[in-house]
Amino acid sequence: MDTPLNTVAVVGLGTMGTGIADVLTRAGREVIGIDISEQAARRAVASLEASTARAVARERITEEERRDILARFRTFTDLQAAADADLVIEVVPESYELKQQVFAALDAIVAPTTILATGTNALSVTRLAAESSHPERVLGLHFFNPAPAMKLVEVVSSVLTAPPAVEAVTRLALDLGKEPVAVGDRPGFLADGLLFGYLNQAAAMYESKYASREDIDAAMKLGCGLPMGPLELLDLIGIDTARTVLEAMYTDSQDRLHAPAPILGQLAEAGLTGRKAGRGFYTYEGPGSSAVVPDAQTRATAAGTSVGREIRSVGVAGSGTMASGIAEVFAKAGYAVVLAARGLEKAETAKSRIAKSLSRSVDKGRMTAEARDETLARITPAGALEAFAEVDLAVEAVAEDLGVKQQLFASLDKICKPGAVLATTTSSLPVVACARATSRPQDVIGMHFFNPAPAMKLVEVVRTVLTSDEVHATVREVTAKIRKHPVDCGDRAGFIVNALLFPYLNNAIKMVQEHYATLDDIDAAMRLGGGYPMGPFELLDVVGLDVSLAIEKVLHAEFRDPGLAPAPLLEHLVAAGCLGRKTGRGFREYARR
Repeated sequence: MDTPLNTVAVVGLGTMGTGIADVLTRAGREVIGIDISEQAARRAVASLEASTARAVARERITEEERRDILARFRTFTDLQAAADADLVIEVVPESYELKQQVFAALDAIVAPTTILATGTNALSVTRLAAESSHPERVLGLHFFNPAPAMKLVEVVSSVLTAPPAVEAVTRLALDLGKEPVAVGDRPGFLADGLLFGYLNQAAAMYESKYASREDIDAAMKLGCGLPMGPLELLDLIGIDTARTVLEAMYTDSQDRLHAPAPILGQLAEAGLTGRKAGRGFYTYEGPGSSAVVPDAQTRATAAGTSVGREIRSVGVAGSGTMASGIAEVFAKAGYAVVLAARGLEKAETAKSRIAKSLSRSVDKGRMTAEARDETLARITPAGALEAFAEVDLAVEAVAEDLGVKQQLFASLDKICKPGAVLATTTSSLPVVACARATSRPQDVIGMHFFNPAPAMKLVEVVRTVLTSDEVHATVREVTAKIRKHPVDCGDRAGFIVNALLFPYLNNAIKMVQEHYATLDDIDAAMRLGGGYPMGPFELLDVVGLDVSLAIEKVLHAEFRDPGLAPAPLLEHLVAAGCLGRKTGRGFREYARR
């Protein structure tokens, strides 16, 4: 096992196997590609030829280097070709029986010192090792798709794995330019253990008809900065693969959040497994295509829908960061804005914050000084809500306290003119409770902006069972005019983004609590393996642990699912006053400003 891993056999030349072979050959390894299908082997060769040709065209490698890379990749249809390999990486379909057959055959073919690695992300590495004649050399080596681009590699040890084997493949991963993370053997390991629970909840959200597939995907991309929406990602991974992973996770955890959403089984049984089949949650031009085509579920054009009310002036209630950000957004879009706070001085301070923000935009060349001045001129600070008497849309952005919001809406009901739309920016409280504080609940709706409001494109448009079609149409039209992307959702805890985001964050905390992985490894895994802009603990410390705990409690109270109960570690940190960056300490410590 101390031998350099110069010759590597890759068993299974599907998308993942081909990608791994690409990475290995470019790093100077001799690669033996093995697949029972000659067609799969030819596709793998063609894929490497195409990717290296692109690299030459982009001047990343020379033509001579390309010829050397191609010469290092040989394909076979018989496992016997792996006889001289230093390392064998198995990436056949996620079937324990199939993988066990491959490992049993390899035991009789390769040298006793050859390391055997499984690419599984759901099945037990320990079980595969236990049935091998040399369990000490069996481990997991989990690459992420697409392997050439994704930096993360999970190195999975069982209780039987010899440390030298782990060290050897870790060195190899580093030589390949990857970021290896050592994890223990449990279904989903680290990244997928967090990712698939989130994907499952998104599938269940869509199945319940709470939101459209397009709105769910747009919400997570625009609200969280993710490279793909969850339903798009399920189609890419393969719905059958996702179901297999979730089944294994549920068997291990018995957490209902891991029990595969029924729609995953229905689609898999129907052969609608995602991009590879040409149809999954979306419909594609053909099998293997990434181009989405319209189908029966594609949202129709707005023709025939309700026409909204005319909005010329907007009132924003609040003086914090969110209120000033929202006021800035409306003023930039040409609306006359009344910015009301508890006292004129606070309102003036909020307007000063907007002035600084706009000046930064001028300094960066994003707007002219003239446009800045015109925008500021549209904002009128006020020290009382009575200034909202003539606004067409009133948006509250005050403290996330239901009693405070209800009192404010009762005041707006008395002050605002008939026909004015009343909107709350709450991220977790019931919009209908705000609506019932007024005599016109049909005019009340949720407009959940994301922080910072000037930069974030998403607005969750939350209609209650009492919101009129006309008010809903009005807010969608206004959202488009202020250059934001509206997504529709119903009035339930978390709406779309927080309902999917915070259980994922909570599960990350549980991983640390159970000593399965470190903060740094989890953050690295989700950035490098999931394409997340921030790791879960980085994000928790930015959001604030107290805010996160409050949202977790709301989700748990509404859905009554034991899996949504806040992790005790989160509760302990909040009780200790460790709230994240704002207090200088959360999951990590920060320098005081």
